[in-house]
Amino acid sequence: MTSDHRSERVRPATRDAGASAAPDTRLPTTVLSGFLGAGKTTLVNQLLRSAGSARTAIIVNDMSEINIDADLVRSGAAGLSATDETLVELTNGCICCTLREDLLQEVHRLAVLGRFDRLLIESTGISEPLPVAATFEYCDETFASLADVARLDAMVTVVDAVNLTADYDDRALLRDRGQVRDDTDERTIVELLVDQIEFADIIVLNKITTAGAERTAAARRIIRALNPDARLIETDHGAVVPGQILDTGLFSAARARSHPLWFKELNGAADHVPETEEYGISSFCYRARAPFDWQRVRHVLGGGAPCLFDGVLRAKGHFWIAEHPSSVMTFSLAGRLNEIAVGGRWWAAMPRSDWPADGEARARILRHWSADVGDRRQELVFIGTQAMNRDAICAALDRCIAAPAPKARPVAREHLVR
Repeated sequence: MTSDHRSERVRPATRDAGASAAPDTRLPTTVLSGFLGAGKTTLVNQLLRSAGSARTAIIVNDMSEINIDADLVRSGAAGLSATDETLVELTNGCICCTLREDLLQEVHRLAVLGRFDRLLIESTGISEPLPVAATFEYCDETFASLADVARLDAMVTVVDAVNLTADYDDRALLRDRGQVRDDTDERTIVELLVDQIEFADIIVLNKITTAGAERTAAARRIIRALNPDARLIETDHGAVVPGQILDTGLFSAARARSHPLWFKELNGAADHVPETEEYGISSFCYRARAPFDWQRVRHVLGGGAPCLFDGVLRAKGHFWIAEHPSSVMTFSLAGRLNEIAVGGRWWAAMPRSDWPADGEARARILRHWSADVGDRRQELVFIGTQAMNRDAICAALDRCIAAPAPKARPVAREHLVR
């Protein structure tokens, strides 16, 4: 770590294959996400003060009717002027849902003006980055696609080193803190944090001096357990070198989907092992073909086995049960929050006439095919610290395997939740 408390691990800035050698004139766009109080606005002001002669447009999103963050950007000595910088406020809603159309129109308008060298989008603290990124591929009746005139340069998530460990271990809903998109918003704090961290190309771990070495190390482990690929910058007061954040070319939609460590483990990627070991993180995938007994696996995955998941930071996967063999069951764990749900149907339970016609898609199905059970399988990824007990977890799951006979009693589909 350098004396100014910034450290960085950089993965190569690769662009999508097949990109043209001609200059890309589309407006490069950086999206900033991060939970409330992480320091997004401070980072925006730091970037603007260091922008030099670059002409920057800024879109600031706030859930309230009064855009406090926009006012802070204006008053943050950023030097906004009518000629070189433009600030657009999107208020009283969230750009990942209710204001998505507004975001699309504003980005398009700023891009076609041709006056700006870059665009910064500061999302509201409860915004998920994936829908914002998807906006760039959206087509409507007015123009073919936002991607024709603007390009995503990087998805950046700002993380509060002081509060991440406590928030990650919290079962509270966003509404418990008075922060919801609408009356139907039932998301938890940890679900939002996971979404913001897993989808990032760059993660700014902020407030590290206030957090201290121990909390910073714990936050770093959580980040690397969720996203081992992201460029990690550790700092105070949002102090970064602009080149670490801007004009990096790091965003790739395909690569963004594969950032999460659980995805890598589930798909057999091994190149993440050295880096995760450096941060004290390990991962494994439990695999089996025989079905689980519903009552037993619900007890184990639902938290009924005391201390079994000590040290587990993230778990995700799918499984099948003897009582309802057509259903894909899904499992997700982050912090102390775990969820079991019905995720769809196995292809083995579908007539071949309903299978995808695409040859590559069919090949993917058949890669996991077994003559006995079709594509049904248990695949559960666990990611954790050195305190995670792989042997105990595997043994507990082995005990959930259903006996081959007698035939298990069916369970109604609507009862397949905790």
